[in-house]
This record gives sequence, C-alpha cells and structure tokens, in this order.
Amino acid sequence: MQDSTMNLKLVCDAKAALAEGPVWDTVKGCLYWVDILGQKLHIHYPNEPESDKTIECTPYVSSVVPRLSGGLVITLQNGFHTFDPDTNEISLLAEMEEALTDNRFNDGKCDPAGRFLAGTMSMKDKPSKGALYCLDTDHSVKPLLSEVSISNGLAWSSDNKIMYYIDTPTQQVVAFDYEIETGAISERRVAVEISYPGFPDGMTIDSEGMIWVAHWGGWCVTRWNPFTGQQLASIPVPASQVTSCTFGGPNLDKLYISTARIGLSEDELAKQPHAGGIFCADLGIRGTPAIPYLG
Repeated sequence: MQDSTMNLKLVCDAKAALAEGPVWDTVKGCLYWVDILGQKLHIHYPNEPESDKTIECTPYVSSVVPRLSGGLVITLQNGFHTFDPDTNEISLLAEMEEALTDNRFNDGKCDPAGRFLAGTMSMKDKPSKGALYCLDTDHSVKPLLSEVSISNGLAWSSDNKIMYYIDTPTQQVVAFDYEIETGAISERRVAVEISYPGFPDGMTIDSEGMIWVAHWGGWCVTRWNPFTGQQLASIPVPASQVTSCTFGGPNLDKLYISTARIGLSEDELAKQPHAGGIFCADLGIRGTPAIPYLG
C-alpha cells in the first residue's frame, strides 16, 4: 500500500454541516454537491468560483444528478424530484417512505443505463430502517434492498456487470451481479472489508476499475482493488468526517472530496478549521464520467 501526498487543496471553504454527494457535470464543467443538514444545493465552477451558487432545497436534499433532458434530479427527504437550477423550480417524480417520518434519503447516483439509485436511512440512527431504491427512466420505482442502516456509496464496473455498494455500519463494500437491461441485482458478496480508520461512506470508481472510498471519522480517502480486497493508496484529508468523493475536471483526473462538521466539538473544529469544505486532489489516475438521469 502507498500513501498518496498528491497536491490536495481546499476549493470550497463552505463549513457545511454535512457536505455530501459531489458529482461532476461533464457538459457544463461544474461540480454539484449538497449540504444535507444545511438543506442546500451547491454548484461550484472551478474556473469561475465567483459564479458559485448556493440554493436552498428542503427538506434534506441528499443527492443530485444531471438530467439528460435538462436540469437536475435530486432526492429530498422522501422522494425523487426534478430541479431547475435557473428557476429553482422543484417537481415531484416519485414519493417514497412518506409514512416513515424519521427516515430520509441519503446517497445516490445513476447507473450506466441512466436509472437513478438512491437509498434511505433513519435520522434517529435506528439500524435496518432504510432501503435502496431504483428510479427507472419511466419514473417507476422499485426497491432493490431492504433492512439497510445507512445507505451510501454506489459504483459500477466498466463492463456494467458489477454494482458496488456501501451500507456504512457493515464496514464493507459489497458487490452484486448487475443486469444492465433491467437493473436487477443478485449474487451479493463482500468485495472489501474496511475495519479502519473510521467508517466507509461515499464511493467512486476510476478508469482502472479500482474503487475510492471516503472514511467518516478516518481523515482520508482510500483506493482499493475490489477483486482482491487490497488497499492500494490513501489520501490524507485535513478533516475527520470525510463523506464522499468523485472524479472531475476536463480530464476527469481530479478527485473532489466532501467533508462535514456535524458532531465535532469546538476544540475539534479548532484543529480542523476547514471541516465541511470541499477538497480537490490532482491525480495521475482518471475517473469515469457521471451518468445523467435519462428519464
């Protein structure tokens, strides 16, 4: 295993309560991310940071993806919605778990066929209360997994045959056979065991098929071989609550990393003043482009 000291810099000193879900828009050349507890959607323009936008999205915006037909699709507390960043108009696509008032959506992203997968969790830290859902391109929704505690990272192999998934308290990255024609999953197995440091949170995949995992409470992002379970590299981050990561930039060779401030004492914040910010590492490795929602 190698430690990476690649040029890491702070690009958004947002001091967000819970920055999450970064995703790079390859068409517009910008980074979307959310502050779930701050209930805000952020748009970062690396070449024009003075044009950065912060938009209130309630309740509890938790993930965002570009939409091929225009605008964005977001998850709010209990549903999938379209969002127009020019007018701030929000329209419901599908409502889920409306009776589970203590639950909210968490992480999500699109599969290679343009379906939007996103999972839920208990806001009172109750185990096994969440699920993983798939919003198909016809706006129908089906559950893929139940009894999930904290639904987090998602990624797909380049041949579209494997889906990787993180339920944070399990401290595992699991793999499923993925049927791209239908979005069906099967043959669950453990790809990576992550016992330290911290807990696995958000995840992305690079062009070599290796996965990158953010460590909540672990001060780092790590790179893993999902076929052998071997850790390949670690990027130290000057914030303990590392939440997610995604590849971006014109060549998809920059790793954007989101962090949080929630749960940190004043003494802890004094030691990590940029917690809740977005960091960027220049890598000699390219990622894969985010897939837009095709519905």
